[in-house]
Amino acid sequence: MHLSSTSQPPEPHPAWLGLIQVWSTLNAAIEAQLQSQWGLSHVEFEVLLRLDHSRRPLRVQDLSSRSLLSRSGTSRAVSRLALAGLVATEGVPEDGRGTAVALTNRGRALFAAVAPAHMALVDERFLSRFTAEELELLARFWKRVLTDQTVTGNLH
Repeated sequence: MHLSSTSQPPEPHPAWLGLIQVWSTLNAAIEAQLQSQWGLSHVEFEVLLRLDHSRRPLRVQDLSSRSLLSRSGTSRAVSRLALAGLVATEGVPEDGRGTAVALTNRGRALFAAVAPAHMALVDERFLSRFTAEELELLARFWKRVLTDQTVTGNLH
């Protein structure tokens, strides 16, 4: 297929470009903080966060469906965390291939130490830039997008 030199792709919407730029900037700041202060990647922190909030073991498949990671990416992050003694894994009896992941005491303690500094960075770089009403509106927008995507199966 030959495209003429006069064909121009449509300009991305400023809202979309803004979201990409904000996410990229925040992700870089979060990654730098986590790596320099605790030796964690943002992905590994997300696994710890989701396990802490679940208060119960989660399957690797459930962890990956709740994040931007593929199942193999989640498995690699879980393996690194397990080697560091931050999570424990065990087979799921009902499913010979499934693996359940739980925080260890060490993982829970690390998460408790990291979370306040992480949230301070998120507050400084993102949340503090908006009023309470604007944050509520953003939360409703995110929920709408996520609900639409997960219902249609296009998010994963």
